[in-house]
Amino acid sequence: MNIGTIPSVLPCSVAQGSYEDRPLSGGFAGDLLSDVMGKAKADAVLVTVQAHRNTIAVASLAGLAAVVVCHGRPVPEEMLDAARDEGVAVFVTELDPFEASGRLWAALNGRT
Repeated sequence: MNIGTIPSVLPCSVAQGSYEDRPLSGGFAGDLLSDVMGKAKADAVLVTVQAHRNTIAVASLAGLAAVVVCHGRPVPEEMLDAARDEGVAVFVTELDPFEASGRLWAALNGRT
């Protein structure tokens, strides 16, 4: 599954679409950014409710490919600017993190 496949798996909008479409290695769900930094794998998608610039800083540090912001939270322009600069895709979904993670897990594991 590639980054660009996310909108076919989740009902979501593309908030930041300037990225290299590449395969995802897996996913990580969490809102505690120190956990994301220490435990997320490179080229994964982060599922979170954290919608701010620091989310992108952590995503970049961890080598994450994409961020899915849940509950339809508004994404500030400074977060999108940082994501554009770092090449991190950002998607926004109305789904809660549990359902978004489940759908992504199923797609990543060929179960859709």
